[in-house]
Amino acid sequence: MENKEELQKIVAGCVKGKAKYQKKLFEMFYGKMMGVCMRYARDQDQAQDIVQTGFIKIFKKIEVYNFEGSLEGWIRRIMVNTAIDHIRKNKRDPFAIEDEARIEDVEGDDFFAYEREEETKLKAEVAMKAISRLSPAYRTVFNLYVIEGFTHKEIAEYLGISEGTSKSNLAKAKQKLREELSLKFEH
Repeated sequence: MENKEELQKIVAGCVKGKAKYQKKLFEMFYGKMMGVCMRYARDQDQAQDIVQTGFIKIFKKIEVYNFEGSLEGWIRRIMVNTAIDHIRKNKRDPFAIEDEARIEDVEGDDFFAYEREEETKLKAEVAMKAISRLSPAYRTVFNLYVIEGFTHKEIAEYLGISEGTSKSNLAKAKQKLREELSLKFEH
């Protein structure tokens, strides 16, 4: 990562709308933000669309960034918000529960367990593909809880759903992932 003075120079250039600095910022964070967006998107094309839209928002709002937190964290938050906005825009009620049945609390689950180091990369790739096939509601709650570290209360407030809906969507996402991943890794 660039030093603070270099980052300040890049941000100042972006505030002035200078393409050279916008390109530099884009290149610095594209890979990481593509990874963030892939967790919310159904495929790479959709993730690229989200990243592009996110960077447009970043360049429009860059003057409000004040260097109090990390630039990467600020950019990540915009990307996550953009991904969720994309999901909302493309589905009328993406966070509705398909089945209102009570789901037990699954917060204490250990989700991934890797037996051997050489299998880790393959399993991660298979898991990411499985996550990408989840419904938008399940995928979003799973990512916010498991990857981003939000609580169910925070997810509920963030998405405008109940904590129970958040817990239900997470439980169902984990159940679907377990089913799919167990089929892939049965010997």
